[in-house]
Amino acid sequence: MAVFVALGAFLMTLFGGWTAQHVTDRRHLVLGVAGGLMLGAAGLDLLPEAMAAAGHEVFGVPQALLLFVGGFLVAHLVERMLAARQASHGAYNGARNGHDHRVPQVGMTVAAAMVGHSLMDGIAIGAAFQAGGGMGATVALAVISHDFADGFNTYTVTSLYGNERRKALAMLVAAALAPVVGAASTLLFTLPPELLGSYLGFFGGVLVYLAAAEILPEAHHRHPAHSTLLCTVGGVAFIWLVTGVAE
Repeated sequence: MAVFVALGAFLMTLFGGWTAQHVTDRRHLVLGVAGGLMLGAAGLDLLPEAMAAAGHEVFGVPQALLLFVGGFLVAHLVERMLAARQASHGAYNGARNGHDHRVPQVGMTVAAAMVGHSLMDGIAIGAAFQAGGGMGATVALAVISHDFADGFNTYTVTSLYGNERRKALAMLVAAALAPVVGAASTLLFTLPPELLGSYLGFFGGVLVYLAAAEILPEAHHRHPAHSTLLCTVGGVAFIWLVTGVAE
């Protein structure tokens, strides 16, 4: 049953990526929505789940929050290291002459992290069905709903950093297949709740960094319009709605 339900996540992820591909003339709005979806997913979905599953304190701070901050810092360090490497090869000399200075490796790294997140989505579906049909249906609704955002963000982030379209499509397909693989894997093992919560906290920190430091600044760079801000708020509201319905 869990694998069958995960096929819905597969289709929804592809639909999200397809949507991202066909709105290139409104790129700032796409990025605004993507930033809102990422912030909403991290703050309203991932972090509460992480706190519930891995909320015991480590030196006075909940473990999930420590990993949340750790994810933020790791994303920042990875981007700075890749940017410095690119600069050492003269990439930013071209940027001063008006050429693209984005770092494709960052986009691929982020997309790979999203594939990993989608894999954990599938594992979460399988683990929930292990606990019972009702729990499985609730988790499946939340996962399938926000997998639209996963597909949308995977394609957008990969493309945003200057990767070729074929690479963005490859990462999109990988993100779509990941929930099915994750759900199938739960036929072989039972995932400890604390491990799942720890991962969700860490990945939530990664998403917040990407949304606040990369996606939203890029969205407002050339089109600082109120419509972009409204799209961001709409993305957050959508995740809030999905989370509320799932509960």
